[in-house]
Amino acid sequence: MEEPGAEELPEAHVLPVSGELSYAGELGDQTNTTGQILRHTVRHADLPAVAEVRRLLRQHLRDWGAPGLCDTAELLATELVTNALQHTSQGAVLTAAIVPDEAAGQRLRVEVYDTRARRPRVPVQAGTPDDQGTSGRGLFLVQVMSDAWGAHPHGRGKVVWFELGVPRD
Repeated sequence: MEEPGAEELPEAHVLPVSGELSYAGELGDQTNTTGQILRHTVRHADLPAVAEVRRLLRQHLRDWGAPGLCDTAELLATELVTNALQHTSQGAVLTAAIVPDEAAGQRLRVEVYDTRARRPRVPVQAGTPDDQGTSGRGLFLVQVMSDAWGAHPHGRGKVVWFELGVPRD
């Protein structure tokens, strides 16, 4: 059953990374790993593909000289991609890049685009997830473990993102 208000992913699509980097590409079965940007499309309901997202992110963080971010970045990216696949009737597009930061030197920014316009909510009371609840822990982890996170409208959907500072050598 299609989600109310859900729309097809656009044929071509531009997904900015923090307004600093942008690129255009065709959606579909692709991974764009050119330069300092990782872009990977995951089809709807393809939950096993989340493991591929983790593998690609780990590989690129090592290539980019930031292997110390692997565990946290993989966990948080998994949460965002899984949310997008579970709560929309379409796929998701993950983008990751190392971007300059005046204060920290560099930061990792991971963005996940999906076609549901509704912004995510962190369903927590008094700072902790409901012990009896079956959902809500993922965004709580993103909130607690990232240096920054948020969501903004993009095209017919939204982008949910997080950032982690890249440790200086």
